[in-house]
Amino acid sequence: MTNFKHLLLAAALVTPGAFTAATATAQVAGIAVADPEAAVANSKAWATARQQIQTTYKAQLDQANTRRQAVQAELQPLVAAYQKAAAAPGATEASLRTQAQSIQTREQTANAELQRLTAPASRAQSYAIEQISAKLPDAVNGAVRAKNVSLLLRPNAALFAQPTTDITSAITAELDRLVPTVGVTPPANWQPGQQGDAGAAAPAAAPAAPAATSRTPTGR
Repeated sequence: MTNFKHLLLAAALVTPGAFTAATATAQVAGIAVADPEAAVANSKAWATARQQIQTTYKAQLDQANTRRQAVQAELQPLVAAYQKAAAAPGATEASLRTQAQSIQTREQTANAELQRLTAPASRAQSYAIEQISAKLPDAVNGAVRAKNVSLLLRPNAALFAQPTTDITSAITAELDRLVPTVGVTPPANWQPGQQGDAGAAAPAAAPAAPAATSRTPTGR
């Protein structure tokens, strides 16, 4: 599973208050950074769930990979022919439109087929991630209390941060404690987002099928 970005569940990971540590008993207030998505991606529950998904849906994922390779082989000469035509003197958007539309139609059809093949694995993946992410606010609060943090930022929100200020691993450790395992078989009526408003994080690998080709022509 290699392309998780196409399956990200876009939502706020925690409410703003979840990033603020209680400081009544804090002796030293501090600022830290953390990557919530990486914390979920590095959790033991996700590692186990990912392996289970790869095993359970191996036939469908293998079929999708085989089909993806076949589609890419089919589209490659068509794209090459389009690029050659586009580079010819006098080429216009109108003269290239038929080639471009033919390639785009084939790619869209192939992508729909790949999404159908990987849909069961993608749904199982979303279900597992949502269960882990439901515990993310608690994990963040536990980590900031343990590290005596009063302000927690995402890494890209800090102009500079020492590596020692990154508490992502501490959040992962809290997740491992709070949610050691998750299920990978969604109930029949389950839909993404039913775990609550905590949202879902974005691990780095997934069974989703990428686009059949990234070189779809759009005309001149």
